[in-house]
Amino acid sequence: MTGRQRMRSTFLPRSLRPTRSFRSAALSAGALVASASLAAGCGLVPGATGGSGDDPIVVMTWAPEGTAATNKPGMPAFASAYARWINANGGLDGRRLKVLTCNDHNDTVDAAKCARQAVKANAVAVLGSYSQHSESFLPHLEGAGIPYIGGYGVTNEEFISPLSYPVNGGQPALLAGLGKELAADCGRVALVRPDTIAGDSLPAMLDAGLTAGGHGKAVDQRAAEDATEYSAQAEAALKEATAEDGSGENGSGENDKGCVIPALGDRTGTFMDSFRRDRGDHPAVSTATVLGSVDQRVINSTGGASSAFEGAYVTGWYPVASDPRWDPMKKVISESAFSDTRIDPADTGVQTTWIAYTVFKKVVESLGGGAVTADTVTGALDDGLKVSTGGLTPTLRWEFTDQLASIGFPRLVNANVTLQTVRQGRLAAAKEGFVDVTKTLENADVD
Repeated sequence: MTGRQRMRSTFLPRSLRPTRSFRSAALSAGALVASASLAAGCGLVPGATGGSGDDPIVVMTWAPEGTAATNKPGMPAFASAYARWINANGGLDGRRLKVLTCNDHNDTVDAAKCARQAVKANAVAVLGSYSQHSESFLPHLEGAGIPYIGGYGVTNEEFISPLSYPVNGGQPALLAGLGKELAADCGRVALVRPDTIAGDSLPAMLDAGLTAGGHGKAVDQRAAEDATEYSAQAEAALKEATAEDGSGENGSGENDKGCVIPALGDRTGTFMDSFRRDRGDHPAVSTATVLGSVDQRVINSTGGASSAFEGAYVTGWYPVASDPRWDPMKKVISESAFSDTRIDPADTGVQTTWIAYTVFKKVVESLGGGAVTADTVTGALDDGLKVSTGGLTPTLRWEFTDQLASIGFPRLVNANVTLQTVRQGRLAAAKEGFVDVTKTLENADVD
């Protein structure tokens, strides 16, 4: 696969970024110029009038659906359900919410089309979305000044763009947290991950966690993200995880039992089918993974309590799905999803979309009845608004993060993860509370 050059954007520290008053002055000046164009019959400036007066507040949510790779249909489906629910309960601070949805088809061209659609519709934000193609959609959003709030965190660019406001630590935090936990329990470690640009960043994050725990680096096993079977990759991972290695380069030197970590998104279940067939021909190994690559449905489909995931560690961003802190989200689903089977309250994509809309609701309320535009939304966030998510994340506040800017992630403001385990076929909390992996990520070798 070509086009693997690592992309980094230039990011100004908060002290050098335009202030809200500067942006407001610029917007006012721009409005004088725009008024002449409008009088001549030109269209509206993107994001300039959304949510003012009787106009609805327009936002967008996108995700891939119906593809051969990872799909997240529950995210746009939940966004639509949320709009029905919030409008039936008085709207966002009294204003109607209009949610547009888009399918990016796991494709760079379609991801850009979704972004252009958001610009054309004068969306004031893109919320709770998933796409592997940030290099295609972020330039369009940045050009129109539209904030990207609560992306899934699958690409590094989401933690770089000044208009990105992530609610979790994405794949970097999950892999770093998992590696740190496994360091004391695993011999050789084999990571099976997508052979994509997004997948290329995963080994460094896992290795950062392993190194923090005094372990050697993992073996990096690439795999197609849209394969229909993974026999060759499963066999290779098993051989690597169970190979003798006296040097200690890939093992801790203390444990004999290897570990296989599949992180293939929706194709993790497919990999485990191949893995289950091949593992009997090798010494015993342990498995571990991250939420998003496995959920309760995958565990059920791969054998439940007899699954290869039994006893495995799984890192996530949020509390387990059975935690009562998810009850408000479940209320929205029960009242407004109309039995939409795409929406699973245990899906991390759905959960991320809920948190993104929770953040946006707090932003709108903070504006005190003023116009809701792309500029006022980013202004509120950049001016230090603190957002509580009911304990599902730490209190969120987006500002320049010196600690993680050193490795190219200045927008990663929440590096907390949760540790879960599969117990009798069910995902359960392995530790109470959150684990902060900021220090672990600081030592990641991302070059």
